[in-house]
Amino acid sequence: MDYLEPEIARWRAFLETSAIENQDLEELETHLRDQISDLTSAGLDEDEAFLVAVKRMGALDELSREYAREHSGRLWRQLIPAGGEEEDGPAHTWSVALLYAIGAAVTIEFARLLAGTPAQAPWFARNAALLVLPFLAGYFAHRQRLSGRQILVTAALFLAVAVVINVYPYADGSSTELLVTTHLPVLLWFLLAYPYMRGELGSHERRMDFVRFTGEWFIYYVLIALGGAVLTGLTVVILQPTGVDSERLTEWILPAGAAGAVVVAAWLVEAKQRVVENMAPVLTMLFTPLFALMLVTAAVVYAFNGLGGAFDRELLGVFDAMLVVVLGLVLYGMSARDPSAPAGWMDRTQLVAVIGALALDLMVLGVMAARIGDQGFTPNRTAVLGLNLVLLVNLAQTAWLSIRFLTGRAAFHRLERWQTTYLPVFAIWVGVVVVIFPLLFSFT
Repeated sequence: MDYLEPEIARWRAFLETSAIENQDLEELETHLRDQISDLTSAGLDEDEAFLVAVKRMGALDELSREYAREHSGRLWRQLIPAGGEEEDGPAHTWSVALLYAIGAAVTIEFARLLAGTPAQAPWFARNAALLVLPFLAGYFAHRQRLSGRQILVTAALFLAVAVVINVYPYADGSSTELLVTTHLPVLLWFLLAYPYMRGELGSHERRMDFVRFTGEWFIYYVLIALGGAVLTGLTVVILQPTGVDSERLTEWILPAGAAGAVVVAAWLVEAKQRVVENMAPVLTMLFTPLFALMLVTAAVVYAFNGLGGAFDRELLGVFDAMLVVVLGLVLYGMSARDPSAPAGWMDRTQLVAVIGALALDLMVLGVMAARIGDQGFTPNRTAVLGLNLVLLVNLAQTAWLSIRFLTGRAAFHRLERWQTTYLPVFAIWVGVVVVIFPLLFSFT
């Protein structure tokens, strides 16, 4: 296995340079693995079985050319420049994305006007993500050309969540409602995986594609938000002598811009993919060492100074957010990495970051266990405890597989598969917080 997985990873990396789509590439890999399994069962060594299996499937160059001939229509669509408006071009053109973005902006503005003062209408904050993300799901459905059945499944998922969170009789100012408000966008983002992946939820490659999309989407959304903030500030300054109410202007611009940017950022991921592919390695190389240094320093300082009592609610939230960011960096780094490349200094830096995060996670868990033992379970404490347990399992196994990869005892493929296999665990936990916690704690 130590020989086989790196060779298969190199074979995949070679074919990925052609126009073969992931779903077809996965089918080819399955066929290759079946061939290898049959050959090893017949008595061949792994290296011999791999070479014979590849030979049976045809030389790699011939395989790529044959695929290109048989899928010429698909290849032609992929060669059309992004952002083009050809009738036979891809569905994710700028005009389509703009329509969905306008729909999200208009919907959020209408809901804001209907809510009046947000403090007097907690339903608005609770449903904000539900008012926007279905438009992104619709854009995915249009772009991926989903079937009627797949569109109905997507709509049913969002509708079911909308019904559940709005029929619960939350108490005024309840912790469970706040948890639902903060966790619902994450749950809905996981639901977006279905239309994005064309319903292929079991595909590890498609899961990693969704991880890659999420990271690239986040980069573009932040850039749009920064540009929008500068533009809004300049507009307010320029219009100030005219007596225009700047606060009222901001109230209109910010919600609409934030909602529309959700879809625009998704379009940019596809239309300007090469730009992000150049930025991603740079961002990963820049922030991973910084986070590794910060996490290790924090872990050492807190451990040697006995600052467990300093973990108040706000600090716990900051630490959990930081742990999630570190996990996101690791995932995004994996999605942008060549799986056939040997271990390098960035892999070692990621391991340091994971170990630092693991140490802080254990500290937080110790504090939460002591606090729950003294004061009992509450919705917030239970949510923090559950999240840190979920992160603990992921970080521990990630550290173990990273060590094995760096020491040459495991292929990078195993580390990547672990992350894509574990993604549904995060989705299930977020779903539990949104759907089960209000019932478990009587909506308090």
